[in-house]
Amino acid sequence: MSPAPLARRLEALPPYLFAEIDRMKTEALARGVDLIDLSIGDPDSPTPEHIVQAMQSAVAEPGLHHYPSSAGMPGFREAVAEWFNARFGVELSASDEVISLIGSKEGVGHLPLAFVDPGDVVLVPSPGYPVYAIGTLFAGGEVHEMPLTEQNGFLPDLDAIAEDVLKRTKLMFLNYPNNPTAAVATEDFFGRVVELAKKHGFIVAHDAAYSEIYFGDKRPISFLEVPGAREVGIELHSLSKTYNMTGWRIGYAVGNRDVVAGLAKIKSNLDSGVFQAVQQAAIAALRTPPALLDDIRQRYRARRDALAEGLTRAGLDVTPPDATFYFWCRVPEGFSSSSSEFTSFVLERAGVLTTPGSGFGAPGEGFVRFALTVSVERTREAAQRIAEALTLKKRA
Repeated sequence: MSPAPLARRLEALPPYLFAEIDRMKTEALARGVDLIDLSIGDPDSPTPEHIVQAMQSAVAEPGLHHYPSSAGMPGFREAVAEWFNARFGVELSASDEVISLIGSKEGVGHLPLAFVDPGDVVLVPSPGYPVYAIGTLFAGGEVHEMPLTEQNGFLPDLDAIAEDVLKRTKLMFLNYPNNPTAAVATEDFFGRVVELAKKHGFIVAHDAAYSEIYFGDKRPISFLEVPGAREVGIELHSLSKTYNMTGWRIGYAVGNRDVVAGLAKIKSNLDSGVFQAVQQAAIAALRTPPALLDDIRQRYRARRDALAEGLTRAGLDVTPPDATFYFWCRVPEGFSSSSSEFTSFVLERAGVLTTPGSGFGAPGEGFVRFALTVSVERTREAAQRIAEALTLKKRA
């Protein structure tokens, strides 16, 4: 028995989506299911060898074993600024426009604590990464969902946000390329966001964790490339997906120096920064030869094409993504548009674990997310199993 009840902020939280996915996975494996996990976006390939070697060398340096700066080592912040300029053509001051993060999730969670007071509104995309809303609730803020609909290209309808909501808005979260829908934002859309933020005086936090997972020649843009963006907000990046470094917990935020400073103040009081050896490895990652990243993207593209072909054969309505390693598909007929019902069905009948769209927010109901995080062979097998299960269901 617990000696005390949970804080009300925890009791008010819905079940964390990915904790529930982990539970389903554990139970299936305990039953002996040959599980194909297409649920959580955790790359299956190892971290590139040159990054591992950089970590091995750095971890042996006694000078790196002390408390790090919560803002990040100067060398790491300089490497971020160099990479950002080379990739997006945006010049950053490494000293006050770049800050290290213990993975971008940490930055998302801490940002509302720096700027949101009880009663302030935070605009959150839905369906969307659950931590945007969770961080807001922890700060005492009021979550206002911006529905991402297929009709609007999975971009928020900025004109639909009521004026009285905008007057109380302190922060807007965006995420493109988008998880879970895989949508990509345009410069025009970002420009409209900048105008809105300036008019109403709120901060924009753009989560760009998937900026380097794209297919084709058209690379996703940075929010900070848009004129005026640095006046209103920041962009959060992660090394997790780009370099297969999910477990390393390293990312960064860049942009408006006042927003960066506010985030730094929270971090200096709540965490002690990223282990400096990890930051040294991250410097090596940021200087990875482009050809290696092209190879990683090609691996995801092969899986994307295999899953698109297999799910189409299975009768699902499929649009192959231009970016991210996610498929966002409508639940097929016969499941009452219930994403949880379909997720349970493919787990029990096909041994394939997916993520129900409803877990990302009410507008996600009727969709299911597939992650391209197993080999091409297992991806094809997953699609085939789903096709067979759906065929048997139709015959029953």
